[in-house]
Amino acid sequence: MTIEAVRTPDARFANLPGFPYAPHYIDDLRGYEGLRAAYIDEGPKRARHTFLCLHGEPSWSYLYRKMIAPFLKSGARVLAPDFFGFGRSDKPVNDADYTFHFHRDFLLRLIERLDLTSITLVVQDWGGLLGLTLPVEPDMRRRIARLLVMNTGMPVGEGAGPGFDNWRAFMATRPDLQVGQLMKRGTPTLSDAEAAAYDAPFPDQRYKAGVRRFPQLVMTDPGMEGVAESKAARAFWKNAWNGPTFMAYGAADPVFPPPLMEALRAEIRGCPPAMVLPEAGHLVQEWGGPIAEAALKAFGDAA
Repeated sequence: MTIEAVRTPDARFANLPGFPYAPHYIDDLRGYEGLRAAYIDEGPKRARHTFLCLHGEPSWSYLYRKMIAPFLKSGARVLAPDFFGFGRSDKPVNDADYTFHFHRDFLLRLIERLDLTSITLVVQDWGGLLGLTLPVEPDMRRRIARLLVMNTGMPVGEGAGPGFDNWRAFMATRPDLQVGQLMKRGTPTLSDAEAAAYDAPFPDQRYKAGVRRFPQLVMTDPGMEGVAESKAARAFWKNAWNGPTFMAYGAADPVFPPPLMEALRAEIRGCPPAMVLPEAGHLVQEWGGPIAEAALKAFGDAA
């Protein structure tokens, strides 16, 4: 079945502040033939560690610009994909094309195609809702060595709290969300040029189906797609995980506030006390430089 999609013109990504990294493209992933996915791939291919940085809603790999440089300085490889519907990746125009498995299977196929190993999984928001379920697959367990987890969760079909309920209701009334404005409202430290970089993937409403859909896909009902994977993920991280973990979170996040993040920390075996950033909100990667440095030090990778 052919999926109708649009592609953001390259010119909209010119002069991105603080993001000099050239995109790589792949358009023949199994199950996604004809859809072009974009990803950043920097550093030596045979590095000891590969940081796989997964963005969330409604951002793209640009969100990791303050963390990529410290990771590279440590000698690591850094890979940051754009989910379909976001960044430089193609954007299916029909809301119904976006499902939990549509996004999760993309990650599985990409990791397999690039044969990534010694992965340090770096997750936030939907990057975590999807990424934390990857080790449910036995092949992924041998590939993922470490975890850097930020503001996210593992929903299993229960209510996500008033912060998320308000966000979902807000998004349901805004089919043409002004992404840059939203990002700047949540992160006042953003410059106008940085806010524009978050707007760049979305020339008009037709490009925003993925943005509209992510809030509706969060597993708040037991019958929703992804609940089984998330339940299995909770069991894995609590009982079977034995790799190093670093957690950092923004305490001013209304969607994943500190109590939810501390509950998540308790679900991850061996997770040490979190690095808490009092002023940071949901987009905690905008404070990402200190987070990356602290994580590298904790992992023993500091340059």
